[in-house]
Amino acid sequence: FGIATDENFVITTTNRKEITEDNFRELVQDGVTLYLLQSVDQMLLSATKERIDFLPHYDTLVKSGMYEYYASEGQNPLPFALAELIDNSLSATSRNTGIRSIQIKLLFDDSHGKPAVAVIDNGRGMTSKQLNNWAVYRLSKFTRQGDFESDHSGYVRPLPVPRSLNSDISYFGVGGKQAVFFVGQSARMISKPADSQDVHELVLSKEDF
Repeated sequence: FGIATDENFVITTTNRKEITEDNFRELVQDGVTLYLLQSVDQMLLSATKERIDFLPHYDTLVKSGMYEYYASEGQNPLPFALAELIDNSLSATSRNTGIRSIQIKLLFDDSHGKPAVAVIDNGRGMTSKQLNNWAVYRLSKFTRQGDFESDHSGYVRPLPVPRSLNSDISYFGVGGKQAVFFVGQSARMISKPADSQDVHELVLSKEDF
């Protein structure tokens, strides 16, 4: 790598966890992407890509919108799908000490290639590993353990207030994916963890599946 013998460097994961002798076997596995940096918090000079391999559950596509159809009880199911899409934002902003902002935008121009629904919040954000795990079907935010780094890590079940405020809408870790493909053909999640300078992006599409 052209590193001088007197130059210091670190090797980290995409979540900026430094690889050491103690955690090497845990963090370094087949297919993992690593950074070679001068320091853990070094600014990346260019965008990087990490291929995520997982077997998408067929229900993600085959049963898209089924819950929304049943839950709507004959009404327009679209609001139920939108409720699923903002569940991540409700959870991500649940511990904000300042303003809690969640925006829903309906985009009908060509700025994203096709019309799109955008849900934007000022929550704590997700790491690349948490985005990866969001893509996995039937991985409830309350049961993610072992090798999975939950996209709702540190989540504490809120007080029994109306469900529209406490982020228990998508309890089983299923609704978000089904709602995405009920509404459209692809999903793009862009997230910046609150304690990191990195911005992570995940793209899922029916075409890829």
